[in-house]
Amino acid sequence: MALILCIETSTNICSVALSENGQLLASFEEREANSHAALLTVLIERLMAQSSKAMSDLDAVAVSSGPGSYTGLRIGVSVAKGICYALHKPLIAIPSLQILAAGVWLSEITRDSDKKTLICSMIDARRMEVYSALYNVNLTLAGEIKAEIIDDQSYSKELEKNSIIFAGNGAQKCKDFIHHPKAVFLDGVNPLASQMAKLAFCAFEDKKFESVAYFEPFYLKDFIATIPKRKVF
Repeated sequence: MALILCIETSTNICSVALSENGQLLASFEEREANSHAALLTVLIERLMAQSSKAMSDLDAVAVSSGPGSYTGLRIGVSVAKGICYALHKPLIAIPSLQILAAGVWLSEITRDSDKKTLICSMIDARRMEVYSALYNVNLTLAGEIKAEIIDDQSYSKELEKNSIIFAGNGAQKCKDFIHHPKAVFLDGVNPLASQMAKLAFCAFEDKKFESVAYFEPFYLKDFIATIPKRKVF
């Protein structure tokens, strides 16, 4: 038996889920912007109460490892590491773009997709830049995880060989640039904790655990602080 708490905070959505042996038991999400720090532990407490489970019942904690929001990832990983340290439980890290791809394969659009279809997971970065990665039907990487600027040549070579489902809040930027007949845009899919159940259980069975002391999120890019446009004093 493997009872796993899943935490996803790579975008503006803060979500948590509880799974057992790869099956989702319960989940909560909050879409209020900039609320991760205030709501994450509250959502976890509500999740455990609804499931009639104690924190000590957990066998592991899984967290989205990035890329994505610098602040969101830092909060999610900090909470996950704190729980693991306090309860002496293993820590599992799952790439946020893979979680997003898992959400695509849970949608109806993939039912008629063939094995050559690829998923392009995209998380909004800045301006015309996105964090992206291609995944196949087995949710394994079909290319590198990267930060890229989208233009009218983006994915033209890949689309000559494969149909690609573009999904995530970063994919919305691409609609004005990518017009290939093999390109499909799927709206409303985000990386969520509820999509982590099977991925977390596979990692648990394979004992793919991270160091609670030294693990850090995969930010992909350095944090850029916002400079105020006018002086306060």
